[in-house]
Amino acid sequence: MGGGHVALLGDSSIDNGRYTGGEPDVASHLRALLPLGWRATLLARDGSTTNDFAPQVEKIPADASHLVVSLGGNDLLLVSDLLAKSVSSTTVALELFADRCERFERNYRKAIEPLLALGRELTVCTVYEGSFPAPQAGVTRTALRIFNDAILRFAFEAGLGAIEMRAVCTERSDFANPIEPSGPGGRKIARAVAQAVGALPSPRTSRVFVLR
Repeated sequence: MGGGHVALLGDSSIDNGRYTGGEPDVASHLRALLPLGWRATLLARDGSTTNDFAPQVEKIPADASHLVVSLGGNDLLLVSDLLAKSVSSTTVALELFADRCERFERNYRKAIEPLLALGRELTVCTVYEGSFPAPQAGVTRTALRIFNDAILRFAFEAGLGAIEMRAVCTERSDFANPIEPSGPGGRKIARAVAQAVGALPSPRTSRVFVLR
């Protein structure tokens, strides 16, 4: 399979070491999974948003062949006030979400677009659903669909790979708390990353076609 250098960027969905209770974090799991000739560098930082992502881009190693970015979850925490807002109609609620989503999409594109100019293999991740109790889980799941659509549309338009984190972290044990990956969850994320960059074989591959 050759080799490569994977740079991991984003937030605590990648930089989850402080939440694993001593178990390996995503980067450690990935290094253990990668075959000979591959290596990984952790640039992601817990708490990062689209607005303070640029310093990570500046630190990308010159020999990094693959970039994997999991970003946006903390941006969505900043708009979680919408879930408790009283409105007069469903239309008003959708208008509020549309406004916040448009802002999020602008910020996300602004954060990720500089990576396109680097000419490396780039993979982005959606935001997982977390581990919330009912009925919060259902509301969160529905709201996330709106914002994840912005991430996926950008990926499709730019011809990027995408890791669907909602299909990776699917069990309560994948999370150390409602929003941070546990050790086992981190291993799942690491395996998805390894498959996405071609370091490990993937049993199934989804393809999306966009008119260009």
